[in-house]
Amino acid sequence: MKTILLAGGLGSRLAEETVSIPKPMVEVGGRPIIARVMDIYSHFGHNEFIVAAGYKCLMLKKFFSDYHLIANDITVDVDTGDLRLKPISSGGWNVSVVDTGALTMTSGRIRRLRDWVGDETFMVTYSDGLGNVQIDRLLEFHRRHGKLATVTAVQPPARFGNMELGENDLVSAFTEKVRRYETWINGGFFVFEPGVFDYLVDDMEPLEQSPMVNLTADAQLVAFKHYGFWHPMDTIRDRNALNEVSDRTPPPWLDFDNIATDVASAPRAVI
Repeated sequence: MKTILLAGGLGSRLAEETVSIPKPMVEVGGRPIIARVMDIYSHFGHNEFIVAAGYKCLMLKKFFSDYHLIANDITVDVDTGDLRLKPISSGGWNVSVVDTGALTMTSGRIRRLRDWVGDETFMVTYSDGLGNVQIDRLLEFHRRHGKLATVTAVQPPARFGNMELGENDLVSAFTEKVRRYETWINGGFFVFEPGVFDYLVDDMEPLEQSPMVNLTADAQLVAFKHYGFWHPMDTIRDRNALNEVSDRTPPPWLDFDNIATDVASAPRAVI
């Protein structure tokens, strides 16, 4: 099954990094975040990826064309240029990098990959968010519901303090971290049937606008609730937070053994 990685945006809120590299190439724990996202799918045996590139597409093509050198040790005969690889890891990935346009929005990027996907179920996610989403359970959920689209619903990370208001405008609670309760947002990690392409009609429209709205109106979108780790990389603060936990064994986005099953047992803070 193919997985589309949306990797074409400008990443303006990470301008400190993205002025020189595309956002998916920003490193988390010494590796581009796009590779970290791919690790999640690879853990469940999904190794066929299509990178929907745009901004600084050439750098993504260069990264993956050189990945066999980056991920392994090498021995070079400097007189002849003969190079031998000494594998130290096995990614097993098959990666296609497709230029879907510098200004194309997310729905258009997916639409332009229709011929690459074919007539099979496929997955889509962003290249700037990490979560220990159990892909096998996500796919089982999608198949069980029989709809055109499944989105992974996540609870937002704590960014601000939380105030609870009582009677007469009195603050009844003031906490350092937000209480997430049943607040859900789009966390990516989509599963789509080919029929979704009928909803992708405008290159300049984000996936999250009319395509998702119309799928919802037609009762063709279901949400897989994920109570485990999830964190986007929208800002420098996000990048730093992910870097701080990247040296854990395993890192939280690959810790599939400790995932809550309901809101009561979910951790209050993602990081």
